[in-house]
Amino acid sequence: MKLFKKKNYIRINPPEAVSVPMEETPSIPDGLWVKCKHCDKTIYTKEINEYKICPNCGYHFRLTAKERIALICDEGSFEEWDTDMKAKNPMQYPDYDKIIQKAQQKTELNDAVVTGCCKIGGYDTVLAVMDSHFMMASMGSVVGEKITRAIERGTKKKLPVIIFTASGGARMQEGIISLMQMAKTSSALQRHAGAGLLYVSVMTDPTTGGVSASFASLGDIILSEPGATIGFAGRRVIEGTINEKLPDEFQTAEFQLEHGFLDKIVPRTELKNTLIQILKLHCQKEACENG
Repeated sequence: MKLFKKKNYIRINPPEAVSVPMEETPSIPDGLWVKCKHCDKTIYTKEINEYKICPNCGYHFRLTAKERIALICDEGSFEEWDTDMKAKNPMQYPDYDKIIQKAQQKTELNDAVVTGCCKIGGYDTVLAVMDSHFMMASMGSVVGEKITRAIERGTKKKLPVIIFTASGGARMQEGIISLMQMAKTSSALQRHAGAGLLYVSVMTDPTTGGVSASFASLGDIILSEPGATIGFAGRRVIEGTINEKLPDEFQTAEFQLEHGFLDKIVPRTELKNTLIQILKLHCQKEACENG
């Protein structure tokens, strides 16, 4: 006698899966939505105009060099310099050539800075714009050389220099050569200042490491965008060195302004007009001195 008997169930065969052509399946195109890193809200991309500012909290998204130039320069006035300059591999760092090539394909730039001359509000200006999308705008031999050449041309032409900084620091793949760019760019700015010419540094997110310790901090006038990260070493390194907990707002533009490191924090929407006013005052000063 069986204690357990298997019940008989009526089997129902599932219907055959209906295949839907790929072109009929609903899909959401890439790039329609972006998440703000500051307020964590999802934003419809059409709500963000060319300034790339979060409509909810005012967070300033990072710009490419081309986007920055389009916002700051008078239309059609920018003339790029040293377009064919590319980095080599002086330290024979493994796969450095591949890293550079990948960054070039991603950004359509030869390296992390674009330099040239332009008009801003009708005023002739030498402009350098660093692009954090290219290896976090790390400073190697090409970045240092292009910025130095731009400053020297500004000195020769007696033009003001404006540099938009954004960098993770010196480029480790080039070793001591990258660190030498700190002295080279600083020396060029000293000669520029000796000629009585204007240099405006505009710090954007992030400006750290060897860049913040050299030309980014040497402006006659130092501006910043709101919320930008500005500092030298990382928070964990500093806290481990001094054995103290740092404030939450440490290394923000607002913290640096409060402690006298910046002259002014300027929202992106007002930045061009602010630069025009600075250039206007500088030109009036020159006219008075020459007159």
